[in-house]
Amino acid sequence: MDLTRTAYGTWSGGRYMHFGEALDEKRFISVIQYAYHQGIRTFMTADVYGNGQADEMLGRALEGIPRQSYCLVGAVGHDFYTGKREGSKGYPRFTDPSLRGPTQFADYLKMATERELERTRANKFDLLLLHNPDWVGYSSHAVWDGMSAVKAAGLTDQLGIAPGPANGFTLDLLHCFERFGDTIDWAMVILNPLEPWPGSLALPAAQKHDIKVITRVVDYGGLFHDDVRPGHKFGPQDHRTFRPAGWVEAGHEKLNRMRSIAERHGLTMLQLACIWNLSQSAVKSVIPTLIQEIDSAKSIEQKVSELAALPELKLSPEETREIAQIGNNKGCMSLKGASPEFSGEPQPDRWPVTPELQKVGSRWGIVPEKDLVLTHS
Repeated sequence: MDLTRTAYGTWSGGRYMHFGEALDEKRFISVIQYAYHQGIRTFMTADVYGNGQADEMLGRALEGIPRQSYCLVGAVGHDFYTGKREGSKGYPRFTDPSLRGPTQFADYLKMATERELERTRANKFDLLLLHNPDWVGYSSHAVWDGMSAVKAAGLTDQLGIAPGPANGFTLDLLHCFERFGDTIDWAMVILNPLEPWPGSLALPAAQKHDIKVITRVVDYGGLFHDDVRPGHKFGPQDHRTFRPAGWVEAGHEKLNRMRSIAERHGLTMLQLACIWNLSQSAVKSVIPTLIQEIDSAKSIEQKVSELAALPELKLSPEETREIAQIGNNKGCMSLKGASPEFSGEPQPDRWPVTPELQKVGSRWGIVPEKDLVLTHS
C-alpha cells in the first residue's frame, strides 16, 4: 500500500518528543486507533523514538487491524543499539566511523529494519526511510546499496529519505536525488505556509526524479492547530522553546492574513496548511504533528478529526502564491546540512559546502551564499 494523503506519526502526542502534554500509554494507543477509524491510513514511526518504544506502541495499537488496510512506514538511522547517547545531540548515526565502516552498513540496516518490524508486529514495511542521515548517508553508495538490499530481502516495498531533525539539508538532498534517484521513492521534508523556505527548493528536483514528497511540521509548531496563541506557555522540556523569541506572535499575525482563504474554502487553518502543501505538485502526503497542548480545550482527537476530514481540493495558483508571499521566511534561520556559514571539520548534522555541492546548487538555480544563509531573525 502506498502512502495516503494524510498520515499519522508516532512523534505526535508528546510522549517521546517532549512537547505539549505527554499522553499516557492508554491514550497514546487510543489516539492511533482513533486516527485509523477516522480514515487516516498511513502510520509512520522511527526506531529511535523511545529506543523502540514508539514502534511497540504502534504495533499494539494496530494489532488486529487488517495489515492490507493501512500503510506502515518505518525509519532507521540512529544507532541506539551499540552507540552511546550524547546528551541533547542524541544517538550517533549508524555511519559514525567509530561504530563501523562502510562494509558493515548493509548488515546494520538489515538488522535495524528486522528489529523495528518485530516491534511493530509486522512482516514488512510499505516504506522504509533513512532517518536523519549525516553526509555519509546522503552520499555513500554503501548506504544506499544497503538500503536496496533491505528492499531485495522483502523487508520493505519502497525506500525513502527523511532529513533532519532540524531544517535544512537542501544541497545534500538534491545531491542524493541526483545520485540515488532511481532507488528513492519518497522524501520527507519540512514544509508549511509559514515555512516555505528552504523545503520548497527541493521540490522541482523531487518531481524530476519521480520522488514523491511527504511533508512534516505542516502545523508550524502547532500554530495551524489554532490553540497556540500569543502568550502561550510551553513546558520546560518543550522543543519549541528553542525557536526564536516572538515566533508565536509573528506567526499568528501572518496566520490571520491567511484566514480569508481558509474561510473561502470552508477549511480549518490546519486543513489550509495541508491543502497548501498538497497543492505543490511533488507533495503527495502530509503528516502534521498532533499535540495535546497544555491547558488547551482543543483535544488531540479533534485535531485528528480535522486531518482525517481533509477535503479533496487544491488551491488556485494565485492562492498558493499569495500564501507563500505572506509566509515568506527566506533567511530566517541558520540551516543544517551543507552550509556556507559553516567551516571546520564536518559534524553529524552540519558540514561545509563542497565544490561538488556548489555545482549541484547551480544546476537547480541555487546560490548557497545567497539562498541558504541567515539574513534576518
